[in-house]
Amino acid sequence: MTFPVWFLTLPGVMTLDITGPAETLMQAGEAFSLRYIGPDENVLTSTNMVIGRVEPLPESLPAGSLLVVPGAANSAIALATPQAAIARNWLMRQQPAIHAGDITLVCICSGTLLAAESGLLHGVQCTTHHNIIDRLKKAEPAAIVRENRIFIEDRGIWSSAGITAGIDLSLHLIHRLCGAQASLSVAREMVVWFRRSGDDPQLSPWLRYRNHINPAIHRTQDLLLAQPERDWPLEEVAHRVHVSARHLTRLFRQHLGISVREYHEQLRLAIARQRLEQGEGAERAALSAGFSSSRQLRRALERWHA
Repeated sequence: MTFPVWFLTLPGVMTLDITGPAETLMQAGEAFSLRYIGPDENVLTSTNMVIGRVEPLPESLPAGSLLVVPGAANSAIALATPQAAIARNWLMRQQPAIHAGDITLVCICSGTLLAAESGLLHGVQCTTHHNIIDRLKKAEPAAIVRENRIFIEDRGIWSSAGITAGIDLSLHLIHRLCGAQASLSVAREMVVWFRRSGDDPQLSPWLRYRNHINPAIHRTQDLLLAQPERDWPLEEVAHRVHVSARHLTRLFRQHLGISVREYHEQLRLAIARQRLEQGEGAERAALSAGFSSSRQLRRALERWHA
């Protein structure tokens, strides 16, 4: 079975919001057929790349279609254009088919804002890039906005965080529609080894605790990131980054609000989740991430409410 995919293509579209999901879905072979629709035949993207031969907006889409609404680099400007107004009116006309489940709506980044402004998210759980969460709440006060989520689904309406999150969501859709093996094969082909799930925070442990300028903490993080699965005694870590264990502990608490051990554990949990998502058993996933057993992994997950 081939699923038709329609990309709503507007001026100023974020290039990776459209090419990321498109390339991911194309890697699934003949499972998806891609088309690009919009008010203009030629569209200038966020990277000054021109997408040409964009098809006119059809009056309706066939049942079983995926309708992808990418975000824009500057959504405040892009969503105020005449083309955005045309797109909103067109989306409103698709509302019965979307709510009936005949069309699967897939919103990437600020594409969720356009869907909200079109009246499609009333009472719907949704998310978007963390920088525009407040704008989403204002655009549709009746939406159930979930913060710090990679992607979320509610009654056939999908929404995701910004930019690369569209790739994560596309991999999940391949998993849902084509099976786990197909999704894993695409992820490996694209060298996306750390495929995130919808429940993962938008800022992973790889990024979440980097908002500081302390060189000793940065050296520690680089060290642990290089081999998160191995045991790292605090004294060894401190010696390798040229500070005392006591001082390093104090720095982590002061700047990050967590201990070195807790930071290391979060890295391991991220790896274990990916292994589990790829279909590995709990014991193997735990050992690969550096836990002594699946029981230890389970306790760590409980500690972090994962």
